[in-house]
Amino acid sequence: MQLTSSSRRHARLIALGAAAAGMLLLAGCTVTKLRTSVALARQSEPLQHHVEAARVRLLIVGDSTAVGTGATTPERSLAGLLAAAYPGLHIENRGRDGATLAEVPHQLSRNEERFDIVLMLAGGNDVIRLRDLDNTPSHLDRIAQLAKSRADTVVLMPAGNVGNAPFFFPPLSWWMASRSRQLHALVRDASQRQGVGYVSLFKERADDPFAQHEELNAQDGLHPSDGGYRLWFKELMGQSSLSQRLEAARS
Repeated sequence: MQLTSSSRRHARLIALGAAAAGMLLLAGCTVTKLRTSVALARQSEPLQHHVEAARVRLLIVGDSTAVGTGATTPERSLAGLLAAAYPGLHIENRGRDGATLAEVPHQLSRNEERFDIVLMLAGGNDVIRLRDLDNTPSHLDRIAQLAKSRADTVVLMPAGNVGNAPFFFPPLSWWMASRSRQLHALVRDASQRQGVGYVSLFKERADDPFAQHEELNAQDGLHPSDGGYRLWFKELMGQSSLSQRLEAARS
C-alpha cells in the first residue's frame, strides 16, 4: 500500500516527535547523573597517608580519580587501597576534582619536595570537556619532565574508555570512545618518549569490565565505584613495576 503525501508527512512528524521525546528523556537522565556526579565530588576528599620516616614516598596528582570520587570512603579509593596494602607507604595526594592535564603541572610544582614515586591520574576531563587533544603531547611532556624531577619512578594512568561509561548514550558515547582512544595513544607515545611508566585502562566495549558489570561504576555512571577502584588497583600492580618498588613499604 502506498502512502499519500499527507500520510508521509504525518509519519515523519510522528518519527520526529518520538526522536525528540527520546532525546529529552536521555537529556533528563544525563542531568540527573550530572547532579549525582557533582554531589559525589563535593563529598570526596583525597586520602593522605602520613608515615614518619617512611621508606617509600608516593605523590599522587591528577583529577577526581586521583581524589577517589565515586568511592564510598577515601579508604576505598585507589590511594586508600595503596595505603592499606602498604602500611609503610607515605602518600601525599594533590588530586583535585575537575583538573585537566594542563593543570597537573601546577600540582607538581607546588614545592620541590622529593618523592620515590609519582602517580598521575588524569586525562578524563580533557576527553569529556572536548579539550583540544592537539595540545596533549606538550602537556604530557611537561608533566613527565616535572614528575621525573620529583621522583625516580613515574607512572601515567589516565581513565579508561570514557565512552563506555553509563553516563553517556549513543551517539555521544561513540564520540567519547574515539576521543578516549586518541588520548591513550598520546599517553602511550609520551610515556615512551619520556621514559616513564604507563598503565592502560582503555578497552573496547566488548572487553571492558566497566561496560559489562554495572556495579563497577559509581552512582553517577561516570566514576569508578569501590569495585571499580579495586580493579584499577589490580591493573596498576599488574602493568607497572610498583609492586617491586613498594615492597619495602609492606610494613
